[in-house]
Amino acid sequence: MSSRLAGTALCRHLSHVPVPHLPALRPTADTASSALLHRCSAAQAQRAGLCRPPSWFSPPRRASTLSEPAQDGGKDQKAGTAGEVPPGEGGAEQKAVVSYWGVPPSRVSKEDGSEWRWTCFRPWDTYQADLSIDLQKHHAPTTILDKLALYTVKALRWPTDIFFQRRYGCRAMMLETVAAVPGMVGGLLLHLKSLRRFEHSGGWIKTLLEEAENERMHLMTFMEVSQPRWYERALVLAVQGVFFNAYFLGYLISPKFAHRVVGYLEEEAIHSYTEFLKEIDKGTIENVPAPAIALDYWRLPPGSTLRDVVMVVRADEAHHRDVNHFASDVHYQGHQLKAAPAPLGYH
Repeated sequence: MSSRLAGTALCRHLSHVPVPHLPALRPTADTASSALLHRCSAAQAQRAGLCRPPSWFSPPRRASTLSEPAQDGGKDQKAGTAGEVPPGEGGAEQKAVVSYWGVPPSRVSKEDGSEWRWTCFRPWDTYQADLSIDLQKHHAPTTILDKLALYTVKALRWPTDIFFQRRYGCRAMMLETVAAVPGMVGGLLLHLKSLRRFEHSGGWIKTLLEEAENERMHLMTFMEVSQPRWYERALVLAVQGVFFNAYFLGYLISPKFAHRVVGYLEEEAIHSYTEFLKEIDKGTIENVPAPAIALDYWRLPPGSTLRDVVMVVRADEAHHRDVNHFASDVHYQGHQLKAAPAPLGYH
């Protein structure tokens, strides 16, 4: 019997053996039968029934949006990951995020080449506060709306004085949770108005949102100095919910009244931070080193203290006072905010 006939007979014999769980056949040179199998032509194997569907020998590959290395547990480079996530706020390490979309984490460096460690703000968001601003300015109320705005703020200050008394660290945190709301609400409503009317805002959307972000950074800074108690956190939830909705309705009804309220609110903030500084100077409140976030955000020199932080925060509040009183004056003169260029970057 020739080798070709022997191979054909062997193929027919093997065609009756079920092989759904066997791995894909590979030719070897160990035995004579494997050598004969290797020499079987494709036509003979098809007639003999040896050539089964591919799924009999290897399982079908399951579809996925991730590459194979990512499915292997990440032993190799993961799909969509451009690099490790930079350290989190204050130097805390964060885990790398695997993403099919391949959005790379931004790498930012300081002027000296060292890595920027904050993700909540960038070097181009930092500035040096203008401490020469006049802190004594006050808008004398002349109209009924002005007086109503002033008395509203005075009424809000009364329960705050009773609750916090001389605890100015916690008082500052509560103040900033409220002060960061008006800029966000005003910016939101101006944004929607711009979309509805297909018109520019004169830069006021960005100005108000910058104000809200600046107030939030005040809060993030004081969180490093004083931690609120559980009931103070609960109070923040209640106050924020009430104040947001009240200011939202007030801005819809009368923007000039809403901005005037914020202007007087900032005047009260200046007074509170002035009292804060007095307590530090008397030694009632310890003048601890300034938090690292404050050093970078306000570009404070090394060795700065809590007193320096309160000084720059008070200067910020004075600038917010000017911006909101100015916005209210624009409305009182019968103009829209877009008619007056917004004071972008006014710190």
